[in-house]
Amino acid sequence: MTQLPNVSTLISELVAHSNPEGIAGQQRYGIKGRNMLGVSIYDIRRIAKGIHDHELALELWATEIHDARLMACFVDIPENVTRPQMNDWAKDFDTWDLCDQATTSLFDQTPHAIPAIFAWAPREEEFVRRAAFAMIAGLAWHSRTMKDSEFTAFFDLIRQYSTDPRNYVKKGVNWALRNIGKRNDYLLEASERCAQDLLETGDRTARWIAKDALREFEVRKLKKINPKSKE
Repeated sequence: MTQLPNVSTLISELVAHSNPEGIAGQQRYGIKGRNMLGVSIYDIRRIAKGIHDHELALELWATEIHDARLMACFVDIPENVTRPQMNDWAKDFDTWDLCDQATTSLFDQTPHAIPAIFAWAPREEEFVRRAAFAMIAGLAWHSRTMKDSEFTAFFDLIRQYSTDPRNYVKKGVNWALRNIGKRNDYLLEASERCAQDLLETGDRTARWIAKDALREFEVRKLKKINPKSKE
């Protein structure tokens, strides 16, 4: 039986792959977290490959190193994740990449995902609110069991928070709407109706979300009519 590496070993490997140019590149994309090493997400995934340990994930998160926290999202076991853990981690979100990896690589696979969405969307913290909509996007992409009615239930949240002008929130709401529309033909039509509702609000942010989503929906319909067309 192969022995799992401990947290010190994994941190040492991350440090060995640290890259000042990587930090600069990440910052250009708005990733400005605490204690960044600049390790590429591909290297983090490679180092974490085959490692599945809940306690180790908690230890990685506790280091407060950005790259280690990303690794924790890949190492943790969804079945062992608790709702208090999700709340604790969400409070630590300080970058969009950490928020998105936690919600779409881990949290969306837990039984706590939907309750967390409805609890987090009203929260004022930018990355906690984004986390709610990123998790909707993750569920729309990954879930094989959720019903269409469970996704249409998210439209009220999308309408309610589509007027939040903060960059990472509006992009999260947009992402959620687009991914729901990608799921199947019924949800595509429902998502188009939701987008039309947003257009009618007159709010600048809501209209941006709607127009961007509708452009993608139109491309998808054209692609279905003519599979050889380029997106």
